[in-house]
Amino acid sequence: MSEAPRRIVSSQHLAEGPASEASEFEYGMIIAYNSFARWMQRCMGAAGMGELSPLEILVLHNTNHRDREKRLGDICFLLNIEDTHTVNYALRKLMKIGLLTSEKRGKEVFYRTSETGRALCDQYRAVREECLLEPLESGNMAGEKLREVAAALRVLSGYYDQAGRAASSL
Repeated sequence: MSEAPRRIVSSQHLAEGPASEASEFEYGMIIAYNSFARWMQRCMGAAGMGELSPLEILVLHNTNHRDREKRLGDICFLLNIEDTHTVNYALRKLMKIGLLTSEKRGKEVFYRTSETGRALCDQYRAVREECLLEPLESGNMAGEKLREVAAALRVLSGYYDQAGRAASSL
């Protein structure tokens, strides 16, 4: 008789019972998020701006996306962040160091990457291509395979959002 495969989880008490796969998945997300956060900071450091937090890097890239101005609400929505204060703080820091500009129209403030911000995003892209994309390709973790993982993560984020709403109503 063969033994059941050992699950790699962060909290055994959450892995007991019929849904142990969910705990295994959650642990994978925990270590993936922390690896991704470290990666963003190191990539940005190699691009020339090592003092940005992961959130600030995400906000910078999102603001640079498609070279369109964004409002605070747009950025929070696209990044799936409820705490607008943290994003607002990131926007203020990015403006203070010259990576973003803003324009107030009525009650709305619109943000856009500055020339310096766009150049930094371009440099980040070059470091990313050299250090991450080439290994993904050679490790057979690119193209359609990566697209499928991304789609699964988006679906699962919907389940977690719905579960969060349900837990809030208990």
